[in-house]
Amino acid sequence: MRKIFLLALGCGVLQVMAQHPLSVLDAVNLALKQNYNIQIAKSNIDIAKVNNNIGVAGGLPTVTGTATNQESIVNINQKINSATGDRDLTRNGAISNNLNAGVAGSILLSNGYRVIATKKQLEAIEAQSESFFNSQVQNTIAAVMTKYFDAVRQNSYLNTLSKSIDVSKKQLEIINAKRSVGYANDADLFQAEIDLHSKEQDFQSQKIVVEQTKADLLNLLSLTADSTIVLTDSIAIENNIKFDDILTRLQQNPDIIAASQQITINELAEKQTAALRYPSLRLNGGINYGRSTSNGGQILLNQQYGPYVGLNLSVPIYNGSILKRQQQTAAINTQISKTQKEAIILNYQTDLAKTYQMYIHTLDLIAAQYAINRLSEQLVNLTLQRFSLSQATILEVRAAQQSFEEAGYKLINLSYAAKAAEIELKRVAGTIAP
Repeated sequence: MRKIFLLALGCGVLQVMAQHPLSVLDAVNLALKQNYNIQIAKSNIDIAKVNNNIGVAGGLPTVTGTATNQESIVNINQKINSATGDRDLTRNGAISNNLNAGVAGSILLSNGYRVIATKKQLEAIEAQSESFFNSQVQNTIAAVMTKYFDAVRQNSYLNTLSKSIDVSKKQLEIINAKRSVGYANDADLFQAEIDLHSKEQDFQSQKIVVEQTKADLLNLLSLTADSTIVLTDSIAIENNIKFDDILTRLQQNPDIIAASQQITINELAEKQTAALRYPSLRLNGGINYGRSTSNGGQILLNQQYGPYVGLNLSVPIYNGSILKRQQQTAAINTQISKTQKEAIILNYQTDLAKTYQMYIHTLDLIAAQYAINRLSEQLVNLTLQRFSLSQATILEVRAAQQSFEEAGYKLINLSYAAKAAEIELKRVAGTIAP
């Protein structure tokens, strides 16, 4: 018996230890550390930083080393003209060796500022990757907070159902007490038991919804679905957000900043394409070594080595108007990016107006719903008292219960809707924080 008690006590301790309290701030901090989308966005910044180099832009010299060594067996048949007269030289299976080695260097001196435009474009791409990262951070924070308070909402539903079950149990106790003295019939008893079982089934179904919502939250935190958490925060709404303030901060939205940076990137692409129509000048230099030997023929050894230097000028004259069309295409891409930015701003302005209207309207409804919720709770208690005095029917108790549940649902739904609107307003303005 003692072993069973100790085992049960140990299981209880493990269950308590497995309960991890989680505030909304803890959830956001976990997501910022562990969310996979944030890690990917951060890696994209690292890639952009690596590529943002003058060498990638083509502004650094290139140095190449080459070496070849070739051994040959040849048949020689030569006729040599000399002062003593012509003579023939014939040899089969002559062995020859050719050795060549060299180091060549080249540096771009001018190509119509293409290197400068490319380097600026790489800088703009790096800045844009940081904007994408900021956007991902804002979106992740908003998603985590919204899902966290959704889980709070579902858990509040569960608490409302739990209170309703308490009412059903109290009703059943009253009926059993009346029945024991002959003041209640079996029909009321059976109906009360059916109502209680129905509420308990609703409670179990809602528990599944709560666990599924928590699983979605854990997924955003990059935690396994079997992790056990206890939500410690309630829904607290900031009720002093001003539309003009949010609209003013709209330009801080990282998506709009990234759209502006895309315009810069495309404009630099135009300059890169235009530079292809200008002459390109390169400075070349290096040193070569060559050695050739043969045991047959007129030349038995030929060796040469030394440095060299030169200029390479390339002037585009005509290539079927390809460069002209590429430049026109680049200009069209710039115009497209400008149009996309205007569309993003318009969409955000529209979403802001709609979300703010819902935010203000919901705040007004919450104040009235609080009063309705208090009245519905008082109604349940009063109806139970009247039912115990046989002044109310079981149907009246059920109606009061239903009003209590609906009032609780509406209140938490309105609170969640206002909080979700607040989160969205701050996300769009680029100022969201837990």
